[in-house]
Amino acid sequence: MARVLIVGAGPTGSLCAALLRRELPQLPLRIVLWDKARGAGGRMTTSRSPHNPRCTADLGAQYITLRPAYAEKHQSFYEELLAHGVLKPLTAPVEGMVVEEGSHNFVTPQGISSIVKHYLIESGADVLYEHHVTQIYLRGRKWEVCKKTGSPEQFDIVVLTIPVPQILQLQGDIVNIIKESQKQQLESVSYSSRYALGLFYEAGTWIDVPWAAQYITNNPCIRFISIDNKKRNIESSEFGPSVVVHTSVPFGTAHLEWDKEKVQPIILDHLENIMLGLPKPTSIKCQKWRYSQVTKAIPSCPGQMTLHIKPLLVCGGDGFTHSNFDGCIDSAICIVEALKTNL
Repeated sequence: MARVLIVGAGPTGSLCAALLRRELPQLPLRIVLWDKARGAGGRMTTSRSPHNPRCTADLGAQYITLRPAYAEKHQSFYEELLAHGVLKPLTAPVEGMVVEEGSHNFVTPQGISSIVKHYLIESGADVLYEHHVTQIYLRGRKWEVCKKTGSPEQFDIVVLTIPVPQILQLQGDIVNIIKESQKQQLESVSYSSRYALGLFYEAGTWIDVPWAAQYITNNPCIRFISIDNKKRNIESSEFGPSVVVHTSVPFGTAHLEWDKEKVQPIILDHLENIMLGLPKPTSIKCQKWRYSQVTKAIPSCPGQMTLHIKPLLVCGGDGFTHSNFDGCIDSAICIVEALKTNL
């Protein structure tokens, strides 16, 4: 039984695992996913209040936009997620949203990470968290993969779906396996950076604003605010509301190397100036997105890059396409095609 390791339990990694299982049912593959975080989602992450796990906030992607260019190509993916109740149309008011003609916006009633979890369940993969990959070595016809803690493990195939700069930080034989031309392409990829805050409230708290989310254009720190449960059309007496704040990219870049503890009060000061009289939350989560959105992808957006054929080492993700859910779908399809071609 061939062991396949997918590094990164975000949208591309989870989709890749599900598509492998779906398209190669005849092959005896053991699919393993490793992620350095404590849970699934990557940049599609949903955080929970420490006081009430039913009170959640999407700290990464806020909603899914299906643009006309992908309506037909990715129709089956959206139909599947809608049929399972993972996606629902976004009907709540979002002030300042630019809507492309013919596009459709969707929210996730159970939080944005429910998309990733749906595909992980479908894949039947062994998913292991707090597994931070550090080195990859070539051992005959297998890859030996080392992590920060625990023993190295061997795999027949390795797929990397982590942000491109993290691929370039890996040590071991992979440093010499990546060709110079591939290295130059990988180094050309760039990302924006920002901070996100999740504010969690106790049941019965009322946040009195006429919108569910709002794009902010006249503040040097804050770019987006969402009353997250309202955005998802969820009101409950059993758990409180949550507020999500995304900073602007210039603010995120300027404060990227600061401690989160120093950045959080600055964001809160700006938030209080925008939302006067905002109630005091029971808890706050501050998230630094060093790799928020892809601003420059691999030239010509190939979807994946094959670094080695025997044994297979492939990398992909939105850095190889473009920074949204459709980009992740495209990349996962390209990765699986590359694996099928060389298996």
